[in-house]
Amino acid sequence: MAVKKIKVIGGGLAGPEAALQAAAAGCEVDLYEMRPHRSTEAHQTADFAELVCSNSLKSESENSAPWLLKQEMRRANSFLLADADATAVPAGHALAVDRELFSARVAARIAAEPRIQVHREEVITLDEEDPDTLTILASGPLTSSALTKELQRLTGADHLAFYDSISPIVDASTIDMEKVYFAARYDKGSADYINCPFTKEEYETFLDALTTAENVESKDWEKFPVDGTANKLQYFEGCLPIEETARRGRDTLRFGPMKPVGLTDPKTGRWPYAVVQLRQENLRADSYNLVGFQNHLKYGEQARVLRLIPGLEKATFLRYGQIHRNTYIHAPSLLTETLQLKAHPNVLIAGQLSGVEGYTESIASGLLAGRYAAQLAQGITPTPAPRLTANGSLTHYITHAETKKFTPANITFDLLPPLEEELRKKIRDKKERHKLQCERALAAWDAWLEQSAVEATPVSSYSAP
Repeated sequence: MAVKKIKVIGGGLAGPEAALQAAAAGCEVDLYEMRPHRSTEAHQTADFAELVCSNSLKSESENSAPWLLKQEMRRANSFLLADADATAVPAGHALAVDRELFSARVAARIAAEPRIQVHREEVITLDEEDPDTLTILASGPLTSSALTKELQRLTGADHLAFYDSISPIVDASTIDMEKVYFAARYDKGSADYINCPFTKEEYETFLDALTTAENVESKDWEKFPVDGTANKLQYFEGCLPIEETARRGRDTLRFGPMKPVGLTDPKTGRWPYAVVQLRQENLRADSYNLVGFQNHLKYGEQARVLRLIPGLEKATFLRYGQIHRNTYIHAPSLLTETLQLKAHPNVLIAGQLSGVEGYTESIASGLLAGRYAAQLAQGITPTPAPRLTANGSLTHYITHAETKKFTPANITFDLLPPLEEELRKKIRDKKERHKLQCERALAAWDAWLEQSAVEATPVSSYSAP
């Protein structure tokens, strides 16, 4: 039987990972990316794997849920995670990357793979009936309107949509270092974050300015019906604009992105009233992003309000915060546990379009889609990732969630199967329970990898930039 060709649509995070996994398994892959011929409302370049919101791939703290997901990916030879590890910048207990170097390494890796043919063009049709081609759709949360309509035709279902956000970036040379300090929360790990401390009075002044600042008017492309009400805004709770969080209460920010707990100011010996944290953007350390400070304010208003942050009074902003629409399919109705459309099994959905949320989760989704597609192309029925694992639990969530309440999800321990009640009673310490869950997950993952017919191997000709 002839091996089917694999078509991957999308050059973000899931698409390149899927393409590299399938190519490493011996499949011929066509990788499509519409940029630079057509860009999106959030992207600034035509680069593969451009990170548009943050540069963080979350916690590397042992036995945390994000750590578990990444450990599984490393054991499965995730190509993009290897490039993330190679371009890491200081970020305490998190894995953060130099965006430009990360994208450059991914591009070099794709260029070095002879089984991947890159096409810089927009895909507007999906040939789901082509018997010789498997399609992995990983076009992301800003899928073009033409391709969105094509996917709606294919699925027969309306998309759900929410708003996603981008944090501002500041020029490091314009930060007043006399007013800020380096620290990690509770001094865990290295002191990689710049902390901007607020007094109560400074916080109140900032809050008043933030909640009264003028928002950007929503564009037509951003508006969509929710519960039958046209043009109603719907934000994703995990990525709220800072001004929306502030309007929920005077102290809401102090218990959220401006939480001062564990960040002792060396000048006072105490925690500040509130704090804004800045995380390094690149290895040169010449720019920092404002952690959790995505917003929907006009640029002039952002400049005025953000310069009320202690240490940023004369700051130059290299990028302002931004809001953009995020589109995803209703996976519980449409997808199998091997990420195939139930009605059209030759089409797989990966990345944020499938309902996973986050950079790491998107790469993980691409890893699975690439492996599943390679098996299908070779006439092998793929076995879903085990439910005990982080990858398996994340996929299980998006394909089995309660349909009326389905929203995108990051990896958390809540998604993994809980320990038996007897064990939970015996092991009271949450950290010990999480450790046991991680041990079980990794054992199940290793066993699944061993029996998998696909073994991803690096391309020998690849040379890192």
